[in-house]
Amino acid sequence: MQYRYIGKTGLRVTPICLGTMSFGSWSDEKESYKIMDKAVDFGINFFDTAELYPVPPKAKYTGETEHIIGKWLKGKKRENLIIASKVAGAANGWFVPPIRNGMTAIDSFHIKTAIEGSLKRLGTDYIDLYQMHWPDNVVPIEESLKAFDELVKEGKVRYLGTSNDTAYGLTKANETSKRLGIARFESIQNNFSLNNPRFLDELANVCKKENISLLPYSPIAGGVLSGKYNGEFLPSIARYSDYLKSENPRLKAQGTRFVNEKSLAATVKYMELAKKLEISPVTLAVAYSKQFDFVASTIIGARTAKQLDESFSAMDINLNDETMKEIQDIQNEIMYPMG
Repeated sequence: MQYRYIGKTGLRVTPICLGTMSFGSWSDEKESYKIMDKAVDFGINFFDTAELYPVPPKAKYTGETEHIIGKWLKGKKRENLIIASKVAGAANGWFVPPIRNGMTAIDSFHIKTAIEGSLKRLGTDYIDLYQMHWPDNVVPIEESLKAFDELVKEGKVRYLGTSNDTAYGLTKANETSKRLGIARFESIQNNFSLNNPRFLDELANVCKKENISLLPYSPIAGGVLSGKYNGEFLPSIARYSDYLKSENPRLKAQGTRFVNEKSLAATVKYMELAKKLEISPVTLAVAYSKQFDFVASTIIGARTAKQLDESFSAMDINLNDETMKEIQDIQNEIMYPMG
């Protein structure tokens, strides 16, 4: 097993990370245990969760994912695993999270309240990587970082990260940490896939120059890159089928963001490429996501333990220059045409 380090930290992680957002909703407790057991048996040492999980976000289920992981952790050697979690983003962000009565903010009160809840549910004294789920457009980043830094000093958190952030936001946070002499964001968890390579613009430059690691989520674009949305009907058990049928306009928008004419057309091309390479489209997508030097670990998810196989098959695959050129041609032709 080859390991990679997150940012400038001592966190030595596997190139694939187990995402857990389905635990407690699409995956019941028994299946969640199977998924975690299979990941550990394969050698995965990095798990990612959040106080907001499972998804789709519902007030009555919030925190259930961490609770399931905490029960599973009992009797396990905690030091063998790198556990990452997140404080819910601000209510002024892309949606209002059903946590703390929809009044969330990335301020000292909410950060400290969130960490105590996560530690209790996970049944652990510390979290290895604690992340901001998405930025706060109101609370100054100085206040947020000082509160996060206190958690590090108290030993409740080892290192910090951000998520769903921009090049400006990551740079501003990084420079603020330098100026104040406090703990910085060592990682950024953003969407990055064959169908969404936008991170390769300025965000990738920031990561490479400042030694901040990307932890890509949705490497198979929420299942789109498996090809299951390319049939005549929407799949019956699938995240974006749920979103597209949702009465929540923000969730519906998320569905159309991933399942649209361009993404489906590109997926057909990737499926043809995967067939030529004699690997599954899922394996191709995960291999692409972990291909880059600024990526520490690619976050994959599954509703069932069986679904892990194709993602795990990407662990030792490195795509050659010819394949990367074919992928770029598809992206330029369909996703980002010139003219």
